[in-house]
Amino acid sequence: MSDKDRSPDRAAEVAALFDGSRLTMARHLAGLRKSDLAGLLDKSATAVAAWESGAKRPTAATVAQLALSLSVDPGFFAARPDDIAALSTTPHFRSLRSTSQLARDQAFAYGQLAVDIASSLERHVEFPDVDVPSLPVAIDPSDDDGPERAAQALREGWKIGRGPAGHLVRLLEHHGVLVVFSPPRTAAVDAYSFDSRLRPVVVLNPIKRDYYRQRFDVAHELGHLIMHGDAEPGGRIVEEQAHRFASELLMPAAEINDLLPAHMGGNVWVNLAKLKEQWGVSMQALLYRARRLGRLGDVSYRNAMTTISARGWRRDEPGLITTIEQPSLLPKAVELLEKEGINEAALIAQCRVPADLFHTITSRTPQPLANEPTTSSPRPGSSTGARIISLFDQRQARSSGTEANREPNSR
Repeated sequence: MSDKDRSPDRAAEVAALFDGSRLTMARHLAGLRKSDLAGLLDKSATAVAAWESGAKRPTAATVAQLALSLSVDPGFFAARPDDIAALSTTPHFRSLRSTSQLARDQAFAYGQLAVDIASSLERHVEFPDVDVPSLPVAIDPSDDDGPERAAQALREGWKIGRGPAGHLVRLLEHHGVLVVFSPPRTAAVDAYSFDSRLRPVVVLNPIKRDYYRQRFDVAHELGHLIMHGDAEPGGRIVEEQAHRFASELLMPAAEINDLLPAHMGGNVWVNLAKLKEQWGVSMQALLYRARRLGRLGDVSYRNAMTTISARGWRRDEPGLITTIEQPSLLPKAVELLEKEGINEAALIAQCRVPADLFHTITSRTPQPLANEPTTSSPRPGSSTGARIISLFDQRQARSSGTEANREPNSR
């Protein structure tokens, strides 16, 4: 029987296997509150909450409506082996004040979807075992060396050796960390990370295409995964500790201290440019490191940063490497399976996710923003009127809505 012949039964099949956590994920990916989704369905927010919690099960007709309203195939709501949200820790975002709850929910749901896709692919290919140590650091304002010791322990445990760390994204993947790019529509959210019992995740910003800054972002998020499993995300101390971890991981004090500038005269900028290429970090990171280690005084550091700003280098430093590090774990899996006769269309059907999100999550490079914004909700407290953009392509999902055999809504 063809998919077309079976389409009238699709919503009924899913209704019998409906998983409320999948509805929550879809709603978050669409950037909607419960009340927003209820309005699209002409239902109550209480009904949506009941479906998501599992207190009530939607009818086949309602499943069809949900699929059409959220722009997904009905199969998206079918039960999975694991409730990824329940197995995951709260994500670490750089600043809770600069991102709304809707934006954070959407970002978290995207990371969960990446774990879901990875788990589905692991039915056919073998991924590296997770080897990320837990080295908790006390969230204490006292200036101890906990983050630095954690970075040193990781370098030793992962056998990084002396000198600059190599391909950082590849290093994380070799130790079981899932690294993906977020969709361009969520570029307002910086890099973030979270752990799960299935696989830790680092999600990179898609428009920050600076090799040197990206490496620091990866090291920063790795610090959260290692040190802050139980810490409240977003706090100043937590972020500062992740920053210090990244500095020690990429620029070990014992090796780089004597190479850093003690003043800003002479050929210091030429020397900084050389150190930047050698260690794979920005000049700003090197200057911060020099101040942190006491090589550079506060006045000299401020003058150096003034020069950085005057030259327009705050966000666009000169550098030789223009290609960012690329993840390969998921892209290689898709390529391998293609060679084995399992094509991408079959994998998308198995994952039961929209094709565009599958492509974004399994891509080596950030995806371009090719489509106009779709359904969205205003960000609370935003003075600019910025909006949360749905990650679902509504045009692609029209066929899914048709296949769902939508029935008239009875009030």
